[in-house]
Amino acid sequence: MHETEHTEIPAPAVLVEITRGALVESRHRGFISVADGSGREILSLGDTKSRTYFRSAAKPFQTIPIIESGAAARFRLTRAELAVITGSHSGESIHLDAVRAMLGRAELDESLLQCGAHMPFDAATSRLMRSRGEAAAALHNNCSGKHAGMLLLATHLNAPLESYIDPAHPVQQRILSTLAAFANASPDSIGISIDGCSAPVFALSIAEMARSYARLVNDRGENIYPGLRAAAAEVAAAMLEHPEMIGGTSNRLDTDLMRESKGAVISKVGAEGVQLLGVLPSTRFPHGLGIAIKIEDGDIKRARDPVVLETLRQLGAIDESVCTRLERYAHTEIHNHRRIEVGEVRTCFRF
Repeated sequence: MHETEHTEIPAPAVLVEITRGALVESRHRGFISVADGSGREILSLGDTKSRTYFRSAAKPFQTIPIIESGAAARFRLTRAELAVITGSHSGESIHLDAVRAMLGRAELDESLLQCGAHMPFDAATSRLMRSRGEAAAALHNNCSGKHAGMLLLATHLNAPLESYIDPAHPVQQRILSTLAAFANASPDSIGISIDGCSAPVFALSIAEMARSYARLVNDRGENIYPGLRAAAAEVAAAMLEHPEMIGGTSNRLDTDLMRESKGAVISKVGAEGVQLLGVLPSTRFPHGLGIAIKIEDGDIKRARDPVVLETLRQLGAIDESVCTRLERYAHTEIHNHRRIEVGEVRTCFRF
Protein backbone atom coordinates (compact mmCIF):
# COMPACT_ATOMS: atom_id res chain seq x y z
CA MET A 1 0.00 0.00 0.00
CA HIS A 2 1.41 3.38 -1.02
CA GLU A 3 1.34 6.30 1.35
CA THR A 4 -0.56 9.33 0.10
CA GLU A 5 1.30 12.61 0.20
CA HIS A 6 -0.71 15.27 1.98
CA THR A 7 -0.30 18.96 1.32
CA GLU A 8 -0.73 21.11 4.39
CA ILE A 9 -3.75 23.36 4.02
CA PRO A 10 -3.04 26.93 5.14
CA ALA A 11 -5.23 28.25 7.92
CA PRO A 12 -7.56 31.04 6.75
CA ALA A 13 -9.51 33.45 8.93
CA VAL A 14 -13.28 33.89 8.86
CA LEU A 15 -13.82 37.26 7.18
CA VAL A 16 -17.48 37.37 6.11
CA GLU A 17 -20.73 35.95 7.49
CA ILE A 18 -24.01 35.43 5.68
CA THR A 19 -26.96 35.42 8.04
CA ARG A 20 -30.53 34.21 7.77
CA GLY A 21 -32.70 35.28 10.67
CA ALA A 22 -30.74 34.80 13.90
CA LEU A 23 -28.27 32.26 12.48
CA VAL A 24 -25.06 32.48 10.49
CA GLU A 25 -25.83 30.34 7.45
CA SER A 26 -22.54 30.61 5.51
CA ARG A 27 -19.03 32.00 5.90
CA HIS A 28 -16.26 33.16 3.61
CA ARG A 29 -12.69 32.69 4.82
CA GLY A 30 -9.50 34.24 3.60
CA PHE A 31 -6.22 36.01 4.24
CA ILE A 32 -5.20 39.64 4.75
CA SER A 33 -1.67 41.01 4.99
CA VAL A 34 -0.77 44.64 5.72
CA ALA A 35 2.82 45.81 5.19
CA ASP A 36 4.38 49.13 6.13
CA GLY A 37 6.42 51.23 3.73
CA SER A 38 9.54 49.13 4.27
CA GLY A 39 7.62 45.98 3.33
CA ARG A 40 7.47 44.63 6.90
CA GLU A 41 4.21 42.86 7.72
CA ILE A 42 2.51 44.74 10.56
CA LEU A 43 -0.96 43.14 10.59
CA SER A 44 -2.32 39.87 9.31
CA LEU A 45 -5.30 37.52 9.39
CA GLY A 46 -4.91 33.91 8.34
CA ASP A 47 -1.62 32.29 7.38
CA THR A 48 -0.15 34.91 5.06
CA LYS A 49 2.75 32.63 4.17
CA SER A 50 0.18 30.94 1.91
CA ARG A 51 1.01 31.32 -1.77
CA THR A 52 -1.50 32.28 -4.41
CA TYR A 53 -1.58 33.99 -7.79
CA PHE A 54 -1.57 37.76 -8.23
CA ARG A 55 -3.87 37.45 -11.24
CA SER A 56 -4.63 40.95 -12.60
CA ALA A 57 -3.42 42.64 -9.42
CA ALA A 58 0.10 42.22 -10.88
CA LYS A 59 -0.65 44.68 -13.69
CA PRO A 60 1.19 47.68 -12.21
CA PHE A 61 4.38 45.62 -12.35
CA GLN A 62 3.60 44.63 -15.93
CA THR A 63 3.29 48.33 -16.84
CA ILE A 64 6.43 49.58 -15.10
CA PRO A 65 8.89 48.05 -17.63
CA ILE A 66 7.08 49.80 -20.49
CA ILE A 67 7.90 53.13 -18.84
CA GLU A 68 11.34 52.25 -17.48
CA SER A 69 12.54 50.90 -20.85
CA GLY A 70 11.66 54.07 -22.74
CA ALA A 71 8.86 52.41 -24.74
CA ALA A 72 6.21 54.66 -23.20
CA ALA A 73 8.11 57.78 -24.25
CA ARG A 74 8.87 56.42 -27.72
CA PHE A 75 5.21 55.68 -28.45
CA ARG A 76 3.98 58.84 -26.65
CA LEU A 77 1.76 56.99 -24.20
CA THR A 78 -0.56 59.22 -22.22
CA ARG A 79 -1.43 58.59 -18.60
CA ALA A 80 -4.88 57.42 -19.70
CA GLU A 81 -3.19 54.83 -21.91
CA LEU A 82 -0.85 53.77 -19.12
CA ALA A 83 -3.92 53.34 -16.95
CA VAL A 84 -5.69 51.10 -19.47
CA ILE A 85 -2.53 48.98 -19.69
CA THR A 86 -2.64 48.66 -15.89
CA GLY A 87 -6.39 48.15 -15.71
CA SER A 88 -8.92 45.36 -16.11
CA HIS A 89 -11.19 47.50 -18.21
CA SER A 90 -14.93 47.15 -18.78
CA GLY A 91 -14.77 47.06 -22.59
CA GLU A 92 -16.36 50.48 -23.10
CA SER A 93 -15.58 52.68 -26.08
CA ILE A 94 -13.07 54.79 -24.12
CA HIS A 95 -11.07 51.64 -23.39
CA LEU A 96 -11.18 50.25 -26.92
CA ASP A 97 -10.23 53.63 -28.41
CA ALA A 98 -7.20 53.86 -26.11
CA VAL A 99 -5.97 50.37 -27.01
CA ARG A 100 -6.44 51.04 -30.74
CA ALA A 101 -4.55 54.33 -30.45
CA MET A 102 -1.57 52.66 -28.76
CA LEU A 103 -1.37 49.88 -31.32
CA GLY A 104 -1.78 52.37 -34.16
CA ARG A 105 1.12 54.50 -32.98
CA ALA A 106 3.37 51.44 -33.09
CA GLU A 107 1.88 50.33 -36.43
CA LEU A 108 0.67 47.08 -34.86
CA ASP A 109 -2.47 45.19 -35.86
CA GLU A 110 -5.15 44.07 -33.42
CA SER A 111 -4.70 40.51 -34.69
CA LEU A 112 -1.44 40.35 -32.73
CA LEU A 113 -3.31 40.44 -29.40
CA GLN A 114 -3.19 36.98 -27.81
CA CYS A 115 -5.53 37.63 -24.88
CA GLY A 116 -8.60 35.94 -26.35
CA ALA A 117 -12.08 37.46 -26.50
CA HIS A 118 -14.95 37.86 -24.07
CA MET A 119 -17.97 40.14 -23.91
CA PRO A 120 -17.41 43.48 -22.15
CA PHE A 121 -17.79 43.65 -18.39
CA ASP A 122 -19.91 46.76 -18.88
CA ALA A 123 -23.52 45.54 -18.96
CA ALA A 124 -24.85 48.32 -21.19
CA THR A 125 -22.11 47.83 -23.79
CA SER A 126 -22.66 44.08 -23.72
CA ARG A 127 -26.42 44.43 -24.21
CA LEU A 128 -25.93 46.79 -27.13
CA MET A 129 -23.50 44.40 -28.81
CA ARG A 130 -25.88 41.47 -28.41
CA SER A 131 -28.78 43.51 -29.78
CA ARG A 132 -26.69 44.20 -32.89
CA GLY A 133 -25.50 40.62 -33.19
CA GLU A 134 -21.89 41.68 -32.64
CA ALA A 135 -19.35 39.13 -31.44
CA ALA A 136 -16.67 39.94 -28.90
CA ALA A 137 -13.15 40.60 -30.14
CA ALA A 138 -9.80 40.58 -28.38
CA LEU A 139 -10.11 44.34 -27.87
CA HIS A 140 -13.10 43.73 -25.55
CA ASN A 141 -11.01 41.49 -23.29
CA ASN A 142 -10.39 43.29 -20.00
CA CYS A 143 -6.65 42.59 -20.46
CA SER A 144 -6.32 43.97 -24.00
CA GLY A 145 -4.58 47.09 -22.70
CA LYS A 146 -1.97 44.99 -20.91
CA HIS A 147 -1.37 42.90 -24.03
CA ALA A 148 -1.08 46.00 -26.19
CA GLY A 149 1.51 47.33 -23.75
CA MET A 150 3.47 44.08 -23.96
CA LEU A 151 3.46 44.31 -27.76
CA LEU A 152 4.75 47.88 -27.60
CA LEU A 153 7.53 46.79 -25.26
CA ALA A 154 8.43 43.88 -27.56
CA THR A 155 8.58 46.30 -30.51
CA HIS A 156 10.79 48.69 -28.52
CA LEU A 157 13.14 45.84 -27.57
CA ASN A 158 13.20 44.55 -31.16
CA ALA A 159 12.00 41.23 -29.77
CA PRO A 160 9.66 38.75 -31.52
CA LEU A 161 6.00 39.78 -31.50
CA GLU A 162 4.41 36.39 -32.06
CA SER A 163 5.86 34.93 -28.80
CA TYR A 164 5.45 37.95 -26.50
CA ILE A 165 3.53 35.92 -23.88
CA ASP A 166 6.13 33.17 -23.62
CA PRO A 167 7.61 33.26 -20.08
CA ALA A 168 11.11 33.16 -21.61
CA HIS A 169 10.45 36.18 -23.86
CA PRO A 170 12.44 39.35 -23.04
CA VAL A 171 9.19 41.20 -22.22
CA GLN A 172 8.14 38.60 -19.67
CA GLN A 173 11.62 38.37 -18.18
CA ARG A 174 11.61 42.14 -17.60
CA ILE A 175 8.23 41.89 -15.93
CA LEU A 176 9.41 39.02 -13.72
CA SER A 177 12.50 40.91 -12.58
CA THR A 178 10.39 44.01 -11.87
CA LEU A 179 7.94 42.09 -9.72
CA ALA A 180 10.81 40.39 -7.89
CA ALA A 181 12.39 43.78 -7.12
CA PHE A 182 9.23 45.20 -5.59
CA ALA A 183 8.39 42.01 -3.68
CA ASN A 184 12.03 41.80 -2.55
CA ALA A 185 12.05 38.19 -3.69
CA SER A 186 14.24 36.05 -5.91
CA PRO A 187 12.85 35.66 -9.45
CA ASP A 188 13.40 31.92 -9.09
CA SER A 189 11.07 31.82 -6.08
CA ILE A 190 8.12 33.25 -8.02
CA GLY A 191 5.71 30.63 -9.34
CA ILE A 192 4.58 31.05 -12.95
CA SER A 193 1.49 29.66 -14.64
CA ILE A 194 -0.95 30.80 -17.35
CA ASP A 195 -3.48 33.53 -16.61
CA GLY A 196 -7.01 33.79 -17.99
CA CYS A 197 -5.68 36.03 -20.76
CA SER A 198 -2.89 33.54 -21.61
CA ALA A 199 -0.08 35.77 -20.32
CA PRO A 200 2.14 34.52 -17.48
CA VAL A 201 0.63 34.79 -14.00
CA PHE A 202 2.75 34.98 -10.87
CA ALA A 203 2.51 33.28 -7.46
CA LEU A 204 3.96 34.63 -4.24
CA SER A 205 2.97 34.51 -0.60
CA ILE A 206 0.22 36.88 0.44
CA ALA A 207 2.70 38.67 2.70
CA GLU A 208 5.06 39.18 -0.26
CA MET A 209 2.18 40.54 -2.31
CA ALA A 210 1.45 43.14 0.37
CA ARG A 211 5.16 43.99 0.46
CA SER A 212 5.21 44.60 -3.29
CA TYR A 213 2.43 47.19 -3.09
CA ALA A 214 3.96 48.82 -0.01
CA ARG A 215 7.17 49.31 -1.97
CA LEU A 216 5.19 50.37 -5.04
CA VAL A 217 3.81 53.46 -3.25
CA ASN A 218 6.82 54.22 -1.04
CA ASP A 219 9.48 56.30 -2.77
CA ARG A 220 12.09 55.13 -0.26
CA GLY A 221 11.93 51.42 -1.08
CA GLU A 222 15.33 49.76 -0.69
CA ASN A 223 17.08 48.05 -3.62
CA ILE A 224 14.77 49.65 -6.20
CA TYR A 225 16.88 51.76 -8.49
CA PRO A 226 15.73 55.27 -9.54
CA GLY A 227 14.46 54.27 -12.99
CA LEU A 228 12.09 51.69 -11.52
CA ARG A 229 11.08 54.06 -8.73
CA ALA A 230 10.19 56.83 -11.19
CA ALA A 231 8.24 54.39 -13.37
CA ALA A 232 6.31 53.12 -10.34
CA ALA A 233 5.37 56.67 -9.39
CA GLU A 234 4.12 57.27 -12.94
CA VAL A 235 1.96 54.12 -12.83
CA ALA A 236 0.41 55.18 -9.52
CA ALA A 237 -0.23 58.68 -10.90
CA ALA A 238 -1.89 57.23 -14.01
CA MET A 239 -4.15 55.01 -11.89
CA LEU A 240 -5.24 57.91 -9.70
CA GLU A 241 -5.65 60.38 -12.57
CA HIS A 242 -7.68 57.97 -14.74
CA PRO A 243 -9.50 55.49 -12.48
CA GLU A 244 -12.15 55.00 -15.18
CA MET A 245 -9.48 53.29 -17.29
CA ILE A 246 -8.56 50.89 -14.48
CA GLY A 247 -12.13 49.61 -14.22
CA GLY A 248 -14.94 51.43 -15.98
CA THR A 249 -17.24 54.41 -15.91
CA SER A 250 -19.63 52.75 -13.43
CA ASN A 251 -20.05 49.88 -11.00
CA ARG A 252 -16.38 49.01 -10.59
CA LEU A 253 -14.91 49.00 -7.08
CA ASP A 254 -11.38 49.94 -8.19
CA THR A 255 -12.63 53.00 -10.03
CA ASP A 256 -15.06 54.17 -7.38
CA LEU A 257 -12.61 53.61 -4.52
CA MET A 258 -9.87 55.63 -6.19
CA ARG A 259 -12.32 58.38 -7.14
CA GLU A 260 -13.82 58.68 -3.67
CA SER A 261 -10.56 58.40 -1.73
CA LYS A 262 -9.18 61.31 -3.79
CA GLY A 263 -5.63 60.10 -4.19
CA ALA A 264 -5.26 58.21 -0.89
CA VAL A 265 -5.40 54.66 -2.27
CA ILE A 266 -4.50 52.78 -5.44
CA SER A 267 -6.64 49.69 -5.96
CA LYS A 268 -6.34 46.71 -8.29
CA VAL A 269 -8.58 43.65 -8.38
CA GLY A 270 -7.50 40.19 -9.39
CA ALA A 271 -9.59 37.15 -10.24
CA GLU A 272 -10.41 34.45 -7.68
CA GLY A 273 -10.98 36.82 -4.78
CA VAL A 274 -7.66 38.71 -4.93
CA GLN A 275 -7.28 42.44 -4.22
CA LEU A 276 -4.14 44.52 -3.81
CA LEU A 277 -4.15 48.04 -2.38
CA GLY A 278 -1.50 50.68 -1.92
CA VAL A 279 -2.13 53.39 0.67
CA LEU A 280 -0.09 56.39 -0.40
CA PRO A 281 2.19 58.17 2.08
CA SER A 282 0.31 60.64 4.27
CA THR A 283 0.46 62.20 7.72
CA ARG A 284 -1.07 59.05 9.21
CA PHE A 285 1.08 56.69 7.13
CA PRO A 286 4.32 58.57 6.35
CA HIS A 287 5.67 55.77 4.15
CA GLY A 288 2.40 54.28 2.98
CA LEU A 289 0.99 50.76 3.31
CA GLY A 290 0.57 47.71 1.11
CA ILE A 291 -2.47 45.47 1.57
CA ALA A 292 -3.07 42.05 0.07
CA ILE A 293 -6.44 40.28 0.34
CA LYS A 294 -7.33 36.80 -0.83
CA ILE A 295 -10.77 35.22 -0.37
CA GLU A 296 -10.13 31.49 -0.07
CA ASP A 297 -13.11 30.33 -2.13
CA GLY A 298 -12.47 32.92 -4.85
CA ASP A 299 -15.68 34.89 -4.24
CA ILE A 300 -15.61 38.40 -5.61
CA LYS A 301 -18.55 40.71 -4.96
CA ARG A 302 -20.18 39.02 -1.97
CA ALA A 303 -16.99 38.59 0.07
CA ARG A 304 -14.04 40.44 -1.42
CA ASP A 305 -15.57 43.89 -1.87
CA PRO A 306 -16.85 44.18 1.73
CA VAL A 307 -13.50 42.93 3.06
CA VAL A 308 -11.62 45.56 1.03
CA LEU A 309 -13.63 48.43 2.46
CA GLU A 310 -13.69 47.10 6.02
CA THR A 311 -9.91 46.64 5.94
CA LEU A 312 -9.38 50.24 4.84
CA ARG A 313 -11.91 51.45 7.41
CA GLN A 314 -10.26 49.64 10.32
CA LEU A 315 -6.85 50.93 9.29
CA GLY A 316 -8.14 54.48 9.05
CA ALA A 317 -6.87 54.65 5.47
CA ILE A 318 -10.10 56.19 4.18
CA ASP A 319 -12.56 58.54 5.85
CA GLU A 320 -15.87 57.33 7.19
CA SER A 321 -17.55 59.57 4.63
CA VAL A 322 -15.86 57.55 1.86
CA CYS A 323 -17.08 54.32 3.46
CA THR A 324 -20.60 55.74 3.52
CA ARG A 325 -20.50 56.70 -0.16
CA LEU A 326 -19.25 53.20 -1.05
CA GLU A 327 -21.70 51.41 1.22
CA ARG A 328 -23.23 49.52 -1.71
CA TYR A 329 -19.98 47.55 -1.98
CA ALA A 330 -19.67 46.95 1.76
CA HIS A 331 -23.02 45.67 2.94
CA THR A 332 -25.70 43.61 1.28
CA GLU A 333 -29.14 42.78 2.58
CA ILE A 334 -30.52 39.43 1.51
CA HIS A 335 -34.08 39.35 0.21
CA ASN A 336 -36.21 36.41 -0.83
CA HIS A 337 -38.31 36.23 -4.00
CA ARG A 338 -41.06 38.33 -2.39
CA ARG A 339 -38.51 41.02 -1.53
CA ILE A 340 -38.73 40.23 2.18
CA GLU A 341 -35.46 40.91 3.97
CA VAL A 342 -34.25 37.63 5.45
CA GLY A 343 -30.57 38.24 6.26
CA GLU A 344 -27.40 40.07 5.39
CA VAL A 345 -23.82 39.75 4.20
CA ARG A 346 -21.47 41.26 6.78
CA THR A 347 -17.79 41.34 7.62
CA CYS A 348 -16.85 39.81 10.97
CA PHE A 349 -13.08 40.26 11.36
CA ARG A 350 -11.02 42.54 13.56
CA PHE A 351 -7.32 43.25 13.40
